[in-house]
Formats: sequence, structure tokens, C-alpha cells
Amino acid sequence: MDADRGAGTVTSTDVTDVLVVGAGPTGLVLACDLARRGIAVRIVDRSPAPPRTSRAKGPNPRSLEILDDLGVAEAVLAAGSAPLPMLKYRDRAPVAQADPWAGSAPSPDAAYDRAWLVAQWRLEEILRARLAGYGVRVELGREVVGLTQSPDAPAEAEAGAGAEDGPEADAEASRVVVTFAEDRRGEGAAALRARYVVGCDGAHSSVRKLLGIGFEGTTREDQVMVCGDVELAEDALDRGLWHQWFDEDGAVMLCPIPGTRTGWWFQAGPERDGRGRPLAPTADGFRRLLAHHTGLPGQALTRAELLSTYRVNVRMADRFRAGRVFLAGDAAHVHAIAGGLGMNTGIQDAFNLGWKLGEVLAGRADPGLLDTYEEERLPVAARTLDLTSERLRATLEAIRRPGGGLDSAITADTTGLGVGYRWSSLAADRTHPEAHTHPDRTHPATVTDPTGVPHPNAVTDPAGAPLTADEGPQPGDRAPDAPCTDAATGAGTRLHRVFAGPRTTVLGFGPGSAAVLDEVAATYGGTGVRTCRVYAADEDRGENRAGEQSQDQGEEQSADRREGRTGTEAGPPGCAVIDAEGHAAAAYGTGASARAQASAGGAASGARTGTIVVVRPDHHVGLRVPADDARSVREYLRRLHGTGHSAARPPERSSERSPDRFPDMVDAVRKG
Repeated sequence: MDADRGAGTVTSTDVTDVLVVGAGPTGLVLACDLARRGIAVRIVDRSPAPPRTSRAKGPNPRSLEILDDLGVAEAVLAAGSAPLPMLKYRDRAPVAQADPWAGSAPSPDAAYDRAWLVAQWRLEEILRARLAGYGVRVELGREVVGLTQSPDAPAEAEAGAGAEDGPEADAEASRVVVTFAEDRRGEGAAALRARYVVGCDGAHSSVRKLLGIGFEGTTREDQVMVCGDVELAEDALDRGLWHQWFDEDGAVMLCPIPGTRTGWWFQAGPERDGRGRPLAPTADGFRRLLAHHTGLPGQALTRAELLSTYRVNVRMADRFRAGRVFLAGDAAHVHAIAGGLGMNTGIQDAFNLGWKLGEVLAGRADPGLLDTYEEERLPVAARTLDLTSERLRATLEAIRRPGGGLDSAITADTTGLGVGYRWSSLAADRTHPEAHTHPDRTHPATVTDPTGVPHPNAVTDPAGAPLTADEGPQPGDRAPDAPCTDAATGAGTRLHRVFAGPRTTVLGFGPGSAAVLDEVAATYGGTGVRTCRVYAADEDRGENRAGEQSQDQGEEQSADRREGRTGTEAGPPGCAVIDAEGHAAAAYGTGASARAQASAGGAASGARTGTIVVVRPDHHVGLRVPADDARSVREYLRRLHGTGHSAARPPERSSERSPDRFPDMVDAVRKG
């Protein structure tokens, strides 16, 4: 599974569409997403062997949805465990127990209600195996030391040729020359030409430094923690709990590593020298900390590895793009550890960028689409920095009191399910046209239920008033999930399963949506767009319509997904589902609007009722309009996917953007 050695030294004639630098979760998710789209992608890492790091404890609910889309969620769930109850101690005695997820459960609109514990190295193994299934392997021991973008052809200038024009034309179209250090076999430096490069190479990113992009923020030398993976003697502690000792002179936290018999994540306040300076972590130091805080004998810790010192580091790049080079994950932003959002924000960066690169490289979208990566993700990163810093403050305050613990870091905001992009230029908002001119009014704020507990999926409209169930998600919001029945096979499925794979999905609710779905299927079938008719339980389905699958086709697509064929080769472009219990109509707010239209116009207008929802490949609503607004659907899809079957490769024109827009947007999103 881990035969990740590169194919050898690259030469100056090597060409690829996208070079991903860094093979952590961010880079691997991006590479998987691109590979399944048929994009020529290479991924390199400076480490001579697959990194074995465990600081990140697993994906949150939003990242689990992304991993599900990539076809690896089942493997991730099997390799990990649900989050554990937390047992808190003071002066070696247990004083409190808390389970932050005790009251949560999957809901119709969100199949994953909690984060999942899995070692980061195990998650990376799973993603590398998925990537290898597409014929792409991580090239190890490849250190990037130079990036050169053609001075006579800026990144946004027209490129002309594409991958289908052959390797020579593609080489000419490439705009970034990447130079690698001399390899460990003594061979000389090598170079590669790439149309785009994405730096996913961590907080000390070589790519960011080579670009000269600032990484402003602070490092708190007084907030230090030592970390490592350790083994404890069997039965030393109950493995069904996350044990946390918080004393006035320090702390030790031990969480069992899923999939191991005796492995634990070890985190602690460091030992200090006579002048109060933190000492570097050592196995013996861990044993002394264990004995001091827990009362267990130091010898109970039988092994310690992956030792590191963590300092609270809060920084963000001042831009996420320089020409044809992008930054994602820790290369673009690093957060306080509270809330576990570092790795998750990187995974979500990758999922936002992957489909946009795919559409541009396929020649369907204008390169200006790539500007929306920074437009959408930079404000999210800024707010995440503030959120994690606030959660860290809350946690540090909580552990000063007996019974306080890491549960203080967990809130509805840390699930990732409420993150949206209502301020984005891709949010085609017909209901609230002011959304694009007043970004300070567009961030989805958390809504609380009568008990004061935030609901993870609740949002507010741009003016700040809570949305009702009948209004449904607005453009920019995460598209809700919903259980339904496959109309072709009769099998149970979910809308997020319909969305899975590298396509935009056009949902049609109500009889009036049929004409638009037929037009979309005829125009875009097989070119990055699928249609899905959502039937009410009591709605007459008649014969299979154009763009809907037969039962045999539905079964074929299910097999495609099981075997990982979720790219351009996977299945027909259309489907139909039955909303047997009304969850889809409730989630998308279509039931009441259809009844209102029918009541207002009688049977004649009732025949034309319906709603069209365009869902982007990253599960965010792009457009939501009445079914008779076919023009808006055409315009929106043209922006994302060109003109369909007749589309020629568009020129990669320069796209101008306001230099003032992103600072204002960041400030607005931070205010929430």
C-alpha cells in the first residue's frame, strides 16, 4: 500500500498539469480529487519516507463528508473510533467526566454528527492507497528549491494549448518551472514544468517562502506543549476514555490511538529548567511527567516516538495565490490547536480548489474561476484563526478550575458544517442581491435553539434574521444531505451520494423542473454536470425522462462508485430519487413554495411549479431559483462549465480583481 517511491529523477522535459507539493492530508485530498477528474497530477514530498505524524486526531463532520465523496470514508471510519468521553483529574484523583457528543446524533441533513478519531498517518495511508488506484504515487525525497514563472507570460495570460494538444503543446502552455534539490542518490538537480503548482507543504512551506508571500501572525513562546505517540503497559488505563490531568503546575493528556492495543497520544506541559525554559521532549521526560501527574509508575510508559514541541502559532499568508501557484492548508494558515481545525481546514481548502482547477484545465471554465479560491477560503481561514484562538482561551480558562478539560474547545462551529460562502461571487443570490456588495452581512451566524445550544446546521440570512425551514439554504451555503430512494433501483441513498464525484449537480424539485433538467442533460451530459429529479412520495413519475437512468444504469453507477470510478468515466449524467419522507423538500425549502405557487395559480400554474438548485462539486449551493428561470440556470452553468458539448477551450484571460476586496471580506467574516 505504501510503495510511494518516485519513478526517478525528473528531467527538464517533464510536464504535468498540476504539481502538488506536500503529501499530508491537504495535498493527498487535492491530488485524489484531481486524479479522479483525469487531470495529470504529480505529488512530491521532501521526506524520504511517508511522514508518520499524529498531532491531528482526525476529521471533523465536514471533512468526513469530503472523504465520503472521495470514496474513503468507510475505510477511515473502520480505522478509527468515535470520540471518547473525557475523564478529568485533579491532584491524581478523578473529578469529572464529560462527553461533548452525548446529545448529538446524525440528522437527515447531516450524516456525520461528530469528529472521528484516527491517527493522521493512518488517514494518509488510506488516501495514498486511493491515489495509487488512479495510478498516481507520492514521489518521496523531492525537495522544491526553485519556482520560476515565465516573465513573458503571466499566469493569467492566455495559454492556448491544452493537454489534448499533445505533450509538446502542453509544455509550451506550462508556466511554472519547478526545480528540485539534488536527490539522495547523488544525481543532479532536476526540473519540472507545471501549468499550476499548489503548495501544501506545511507551516514552514518552501513554496510560500519561494514566492515571497508574507506569513503574519504570532508565536506564543509561553504557551508550549510536548507531544508524542507512546505505548503504555496493558491495563495501565481504561482505553474507553480520554484521560486528562490538569494541575496547577502542569498537565498530562492521554488519548488511546485507535487500531492499536497499547498506543496512546501523549500531550503535556513541558518540563522546565531552573530558569523556567521548556525542555525538549524525551522518553525519560515523558515518564517523569506521567509519574508526577498521574501517579502511574514511569515504567508504565514503555515506548515514546514522534516527539515534538508545539507552540501556539497563529499565522496566515497575506494571499493564497501568486500567478499559477497556490497555497493550501498549513502553508496558508496555522491555527491554535484547540478545536482540531488545522488539518480539517486544509482538507476543505483542497476540496474547494480541486474542482476549480479541474474545470479550468479541462477547458470548460475561464481561468478567472480560480480567483474564487482565495475569495472564498481566505476569509474562512481568517475566521478560523479567530475561532481557534477563542476556543484556546476558553479551554485555558476552564482547566484552571477542577473539572475543566478539552471539552471546552468543542462547539458547533468546530464541526465545519456551518461554513459557507454567501459573500462569494459564485453565490448567485437572487433573493438577497445585496449579499455581494455588503460582505459584512453575509456570513452565516450560528443560531441557538431554545436551550441556548447552537445548532450545527443553523444559519442566518444576509440581514441576520434566522432562515425558516421553508426558505432552505441560500447560495453559498453548504448543500444539505437528505435520505431518499433511488428511483431506478429502489435502494436507499442520500443526496450527498448523488453529489459524489467530480460534477456539479442540478436538482429539480416539482413537475416544472423537468424541462430545465432535460435542457441541462442535453447540453452538459458527460461534461461535468449531472441532473437529478427529486420526486415527492406522492408525485406521478410516469416513464423515465430524458437524462434519468434506467435501473441497469443506476446499478452500473453504483458499481462505479464502489470501485472508485468516480471521475469522467463514471456512470451516466442523470438520475432520479424519491423523497419518500419529505426530508429533501424540508432541507431545501421546496415544499411550501410549491404549495404556494399551486394555490396562487391553480392547476395551470401548478403544472409549472418547481425549484432548481445548482449544487457545486464541493457541496455548496451555487444557485436556487424557480423552475421557470431557465435563463439563470444557463448563465450559472456557463460560468462553471462553459457552453456544454459545443464548448471550445476558452482562452486563459487575465481576470482583474479589486485589491480592496479581500481585506474587507476578511474583516467581515471575522466579525461573523
